[in-house]
Formats: sequence, structure tokens, C-alpha cells
Amino acid sequence: MPLKIVLRPGEKVAINQAVILNGGEKSELVLENKASILRERDIMSEEEADTPAKRIYFMVQMLYMFPEKDRYYQQKFNQLVKQFIKAVPSSTAIVFEIGKDVITGDVYGALKKCRKLIKYEQEVLKHVTA
Repeated sequence: MPLKIVLRPGEKVAINQAVILNGGEKSELVLENKASILRERDIMSEEEADTPAKRIYFMVQMLYMFPEKDRYYQQKFNQLVKQFIKAVPSSTAIVFEIGKDVITGDVYGALKKCRKLIKYEQEVLKHVTA
């Protein structure tokens, strides 16, 4: 089934490692086959990955965008996940959901669940500092 993406003026999207910048007007792209797609708002730079949960998101993003390097990113992901669960054991259920999606090949689904992990991390940090 085709995927339609509407881009605002000046909005970027990454499709199969190519960054596309929309020109001056709203435009629509219709993708008729499978592709790795991330909208600008979903792309995290390495510099933005400044917390453990964000680093996990970044690794999953790398797995999604660069599947040919999956062995390297999977190894880094596993290390980060192990450290995170050790530091925040109450996150185990969310982290396992992310890991399950990564293992079954639903890496985009894992990215969405990483957003939940980032929010959870923020909540935990609020309680620690309070």
C-alpha cells in the first residue's frame, strides 16, 4: 500500500539515507514501495542524544536508517539497553518492548516506543531531583 507524505515548505525528510528538502510550497510524496523514512522532527542528531534513553533512540534510529551496519548498531544498542535497565530497573517492560521490535524487524515501531522511554526517563529524573 502506498504511503503519502505531506511536507510543509522547508521541511526535510530522510528517505533511504537521502535527505530531501522541500522547496517553497507544500508538497506531497507518494512512496509506492518499502523505504526507511524519517521526518525531520523524528531525526535525532548524535549531539541531541544527551541522556541514556536518547542514546538508545539514536542507536535504534541508526539501525533503521543504516540496516547494512546492523551488527555494529545492534551491539551498541545491546550495551546501552543493559546499562539502562541496570540503572532504571522499573523501565524493563518498555525496554523489552523496544528490544522485541528490534529483533522482529519492526525497527520503526521500536523508534516509536523509544519516545515512551524518553518520557519515562524524564519522569524518573523528576522524582529523583524532587
